[in-house]
Amino acid sequence: QAIQAINGHTNMSAEEFTNMIFQKIDVNNDGELTLEEFINGVERDEDLMELITKSFDLSNVLKVIQNG
Repeated sequence: QAIQAINGHTNMSAEEFTNMIFQKIDVNNDGELTLEEFINGVERDEDLMELITKSFDLSNVLKVIQNG
């Protein structure tokens, strides 16, 4: 939920958001993400890379806090 709020993805539930991420990067479809799957998946998906990058950029967090 925090990643969604920081990145403006509040139009879907946390479960829907998580399912979307797993669909993109859980290559063996076992319902679990290994570190290798996560890294490779993020590197392959431009939108996901941007999402993760924004999540680690604290300036976005400060903007969310300031704007309520």
